[in-house]
Amino acid sequence: MPYKSFEEYNIKVTDDVKNRYKNIITDLGEDISRDGLEKTPERAAKAMQFLTQGYHQDPVKILKSAMFKESYNEMVIVKDIELYSLCEHHILPFFGKAHIAYIPNGYIVGLSKLPRIVDVFSRRLQVQERLNEQILDCINDTLKPQGVAVVIEAAHMCMMMRGVQKQNSTTTTSGFRGQFEKIETRNEFLKLIGK
Repeated sequence: MPYKSFEEYNIKVTDDVKNRYKNIITDLGEDISRDGLEKTPERAAKAMQFLTQGYHQDPVKILKSAMFKESYNEMVIVKDIELYSLCEHHILPFFGKAHIAYIPNGYIVGLSKLPRIVDVFSRRLQVQERLNEQILDCINDTLKPQGVAVVIEAAHMCMMMRGVQKQNSTTTTSGFRGQFEKIETRNEFLKLIGK
């Protein structure tokens, strides 16, 4: 059986957003009945719902679904987690990588849950600074580890294809809690992620 992708969309929201896209495209001077644009408003409406699905997901529930009692108490790092988000100022993409570390305090979490948390918060209208903080605080408040560190490196299309048009710029944000506030632990983490 061939692979089938299944995506579910709210019909009322899709129709409403589709009609708004039709108006935007028309207001920009395009012919909405043109062959290549006929289905664009619906595709754009579905894309926007997909790109903002994080509003309807519970990151705490995701983490708690895979917390396991464990005595391991050294650093755990998941690095180079791809992320794609939309800048809330221009609704243009920013994309890059997140690096997450935590030091367990009686509980570990399934490794796949950390990238899932990145997705939940990045699939919203965002600024990178808040995204970094939301990931950090969610892990810290839910797992209650000895420490958490999050570094995000991203390229922002709002700076690349408009505005200052700086093609090679990246933005780095970081946040540290608990043991990672100690310079020695922080430096070990930064060295292990290649920074």
